[in-house]
Amino acid sequence: MAVVPYKEKQASKKEQVAEMFNNISHKYDFLNHFLSLGIDILWRKKAIKYLKKDKPEHILDIATGTGDFAIEALALNPKKIVGVDISEGMLEVGRKKMQKRGYDGIIDLQMGDSEKLLFEDNTFDAVIVSFGVRNFENLEKGLADMNRVLKAGGKAVILEFSKPTKFPFKQIYNFYFKAILPKLGKLISKDNAAYTYLPESVEAFPDGPNFLKVLEKAGFKNTQWRSLTFGISSIYIGQK
Repeated sequence: MAVVPYKEKQASKKEQVAEMFNNISHKYDFLNHFLSLGIDILWRKKAIKYLKKDKPEHILDIATGTGDFAIEALALNPKKIVGVDISEGMLEVGRKKMQKRGYDGIIDLQMGDSEKLLFEDNTFDAVIVSFGVRNFENLEKGLADMNRVLKAGGKAVILEFSKPTKFPFKQIYNFYFKAILPKLGKLISKDNAAYTYLPESVEAFPDGPNFLKVLEKAGFKNTQWRSLTFGISSIYIGQK
């Protein structure tokens, strides 16, 4: 059964995830950096470095949210970055951010469904996703569509939460993630479900080598996995 934010509602996971992000969009950036103690910024920088030698000119950022990963990808000096997301609330915050920083000429944020991307086959040199794939309604379908819009030889770089396995970090992490984080998230975002959904969605996600298998099934080759910060998150790389 799919893990969803609002268990009492009948709406699909996709609709619920869009609603959740619309609800928390005004506090999302602050909460991201606050709850991860700013480590999420370092993770994004690290993930982008895996594309440095490829020099991608056209990049697609899926589940772009407010565009933080797209902004990080500017370090690659691309011609164009397109960010897509199913939450208009998040995109609105992101567009204001791009205008304020003068990035709106190079970063274009659009409404879009990760499982039905409105782009031609072989369009992008690279596809990036940070903390978005575990929200896909159909993981394999989303990854296969990501592969479809990539040019031959193009790379996908995916940053996602994972589950630490080593003592004592596993225990500390579980306590923070399940007992502290939902309370802080609820207090600041005023959404009861969003930060309960977060640990539940991470728990259900096939991380590590299991995710590489899903990537390969979706058509990616030369897959790699890099664990970050005691296994709290991971970088996955796949090539078309």
